[in-house]
Amino acid sequence: MAKANISPNRATDRTIRTIDRKREQERRKMFLRAKDHATDFAAKLVQRLMDREIIETTSVTAVKEAFEAQLLKIGYLEEFELQMKIAPVRTLAQDPNVVSLYFTQYIVEDLINNPAIQDVFGDDLDIYRAVDSVFRVLRE
Repeated sequence: MAKANISPNRATDRTIRTIDRKREQERRKMFLRAKDHATDFAAKLVQRLMDREIIETTSVTAVKEAFEAQLLKIGYLEEFELQMKIAPVRTLAQDPNVVSLYFTQYIVEDLINNPAIQDVFGDDLDIYRAVDSVFRVLRE
């Protein structure tokens, strides 16, 4: 009988593909949950950011609607677009929540230009922690 040739590279490739597949399934599940509960998450996020004095706004409703629109849109982003958005903040946490990273970057980069926002306070890590405290439930 011939000896089965087990290549260490083949086993490593299989393990990497399995991990990637699991991450992708987790990401899709998080995006679906975020979309299904967009109104609740948007309200909680605005409240958390205001409680921690990260954002100063003239219209809570306008900010809530902006967050809700992003939550509904996040599941339809292409992989490249998502990766480009989160690239500047990817190293903030050891095992980051993709939704939290996306919203951290959205707040820092895009929300600041919203006419309802007067100012955004804190550094990226402070914003990430506040955002992640709301979106942490997506991973469970």
